[in-house]
Amino acid sequence: MSELNRRDFIAKTALAGCATASFTTAPVSVNAQDHPQLVVAKNSSPAELVKNAVEGLGGMGRFVKRGQSVLIKPNIGWNRIPDQAANTNPEAVAQVVKMCLNAGAKRVRVLDRTCAPAKSCYKNSGIEKLANEAGAEVRHVVESRFQEVKIPNGKLVKSWLFYKDALESDVLINMPIAKHHTISGITLGFKNFLGILGGERGKLHTDFMTKVVDINLAVKPALTIIDAYRILLRNGPSGGNLDDVAIKKTIIAGTDRVAVDAYAATLFDVELSQLEYLKIASEKGLGTLELDKVAIKEIDLSI
Repeated sequence: MSELNRRDFIAKTALAGCATASFTTAPVSVNAQDHPQLVVAKNSSPAELVKNAVEGLGGMGRFVKRGQSVLIKPNIGWNRIPDQAANTNPEAVAQVVKMCLNAGAKRVRVLDRTCAPAKSCYKNSGIEKLANEAGAEVRHVVESRFQEVKIPNGKLVKSWLFYKDALESDVLINMPIAKHHTISGITLGFKNFLGILGGERGKLHTDFMTKVVDINLAVKPALTIIDAYRILLRNGPSGGNLDDVAIKKTIIAGTDRVAVDAYAATLFDVELSQLEYLKIASEKGLGTLELDKVAIKEIDLSI
């Protein structure tokens, strides 16, 4: 199956019953005083792409106020170097740290509950070094800092252990990498929050499409920034083979987490059945699946 473009994705989603509303291809108009819900920046360095994407949303000052604490949740799960596209790009993470501090954040923390040993993941991903240099507190997860959180509206998950730092921070920024996953088909923003969970996360892999939405009911990111500078097309989530990596030079940032994941999905050769969690999330009111109803700004920095 060839790559899905945005219009194909919308049309095929409608046919699959992912939404009941009718679709049009007319662009969403954005008043001058309004901000888009989604900005896609392409064709520059990771740092410049992040900078332009966030500025296109209105700037980091829209999300981070002076004196606030920020938690940035990248994917640092695997003992891989940036070229292997298993973890969030370190230059992109460092740029977000700088923008948060420039907006007046009193504290910026970066962390993930890794799948491979944390020391190797943090080092070889490049995130520990660059985020520290940018001014962040880069922390390894401490088991004692998980606490039980009730999820009253969860269908299958009624409570789970969440990391206190994510719960206590004033601003939560979700920063996954876009990549293939053997269970969910692809892993984007929604699945990235498994990295702030304690307990036996393997139990979430049954009925995953419902459970990942349940987990997301308990957290509300102010901003989702998907790293698609390099994406992992096959053998995810850990990857390792450079032949499985495609260079897209793209960053997708937005305030609507469903729309951000839906747009990022168009970069992959996926079956719509693999995206059931987006349908469930949109029905739960977590965002908009129909991309033609989302205010999207695209920035090509090669022009």
